[in-house]
This record gives sequence, C-alpha cells and structure tokens, in this order.
Amino acid sequence: MGNPDYGKIFENIKEHSPLIHCITNYVTINDVANIILAAGGSPIMAEEKEEVEEITRMCDGLVLNIGTLQKKKTEAMLLAGKAANETGHPVIFDPVGAGSSRLRTETAHRIMKEIKLSVIRGNVSEIKALCQDKAMTKGVDADGKDALTKDSMEDMISMGRRLSEETGAVILMTGAVDLAVFGRQTAVIYNGDPDMARITGSGCMLDGVLGVFAGANPESLFDSAVTAAGTMGICGEKAAAASQGTGSFRMCFIDEMSKITAKQVERGIRIEYKSK
Repeated sequence: MGNPDYGKIFENIKEHSPLIHCITNYVTINDVANIILAAGGSPIMAEEKEEVEEITRMCDGLVLNIGTLQKKKTEAMLLAGKAANETGHPVIFDPVGAGSSRLRTETAHRIMKEIKLSVIRGNVSEIKALCQDKAMTKGVDADGKDALTKDSMEDMISMGRRLSEETGAVILMTGAVDLAVFGRQTAVIYNGDPDMARITGSGCMLDGVLGVFAGANPESLFDSAVTAAGTMGICGEKAAAASQGTGSFRMCFIDEMSKITAKQVERGIRIEYKSK
C-alpha cells in the first residue's frame, strides 16, 4: 500500500475548487466556511427543507454534522443526503455526540441507514456508538477510556473495518492519533498538536476539509481522507509554532491551511499503513 498521490489530490482541488454544501452546527459554522475556503473549496450553508435538495445537486460534496441537533435539521439532512446519493456526490458524516443521548444515537443510525455515506468522521467514542449503541461520550468529546493507543489499536481497526463493511464508507477516527479504515485499507496518521483540542471546532473544520478533498477526488476517497487528516495535522503543528495562545492559534491554523502545499504534506505527513 503506497502513499497517496498528494500532488494529484491538490491539483484536482485547485482545478475544480469544489462547492461543498454543509449542514453543520451553528457553534462552528463560520470556522467551517473559512477552512473550506482556505483549503481551496467554496462553502454553501443551506438548511431549509424546501431548498436543500436543489442546493445539494449543484454542489460537489455534502457535509452533515449533528453537533447542534434539531429535528427539522435532521429532516433537511436526510433530503440533502438522498439528493447527493442521486447525483453521486460524496457525503461526509460527523455523528457528533453519538452515544451521549438516545436522540443523537438514533439520529446517527437513521442517517447511516437512509443515506449512502462516503466518509464517517468521529472520535472513538462516537464510532463505538455507531457500532454497538453502548458508548458513552464526554459531551461531544471522547470518553477518556477510548483513546487510540498501541494496546487498543487492533480492536479499533477491527471495529472500523466492521463499520466500513456495513456502510461502504471510509471510517476516520480522530484524536491525538487518527485512524483511517476502508475495507482492508488501514492507515494511522500521527500529525497534529494538542492545541487542536483546545479550540471549539477543529473536528468540524476537518469535516469541511474532508468535503473539499473528497469533492475534488471522488474516485479516491480513502487517499483523500488520509491526506485531509494529515494536512489538518500538519497545519495544526505549524499553527502551534506560530501562535501565542488559543485565539491566535485558530487564526494561524486557517492561515496555514490557506498556504499548505502538496510538497509540504508529502514531506511532513507521518503515516503508518497496517497490512492486517
């Protein structure tokens, strides 16, 4: 299993500047829009049921995030997801807080059942909740027992593979270490900085970046997800070196995303492929 063709992935983003429809949470919606622009895409945010299908069909990808869950928003997500499926555009799903309440867990399962998802991105606790309906999350953060470690790695890979086989989606578990699974393809990404967990929205911003990378490279979803996660981590490392606190970190993080190149990703990504 070789590294992704970073140059081609970035070239496709630059050539297509994919339009990404996001139904995301209102806590982080501005940051998501800005990171999509910085990554080379264009964001559009529409949530009314009367227009989401039309909007989705004109876009190159769809991001669904249940962070600020509302029933009317769920219905809009389902309509948009089905429209994206009809047009063959990738759908990124973030099951924020799945496992922390019945409503969130049931909504996440409903979305998985009714929409063909391309990438499912969540912390380990959220992915566990999608697999077994039992995980407990710490608000929208991972439970402390659910860290991805050397001891837990094989179990997490097995869990990711089961969910990938059930859904046909790339499964991306994120945290201090990121794990991407798609069928038998498995990659561990070691990039990132602790400050990324100290600002609200780094995960939501990754959703947007995943949308950009997948929207421009729909035939290479696994490589796109791995590259997006690695690019985010590298930008986090660069932002931490340039910032003076969490406020400036957020600003520097978006700056670094707007400047990152395929060559920098190729040189800076720390990735390990698992063959089992």
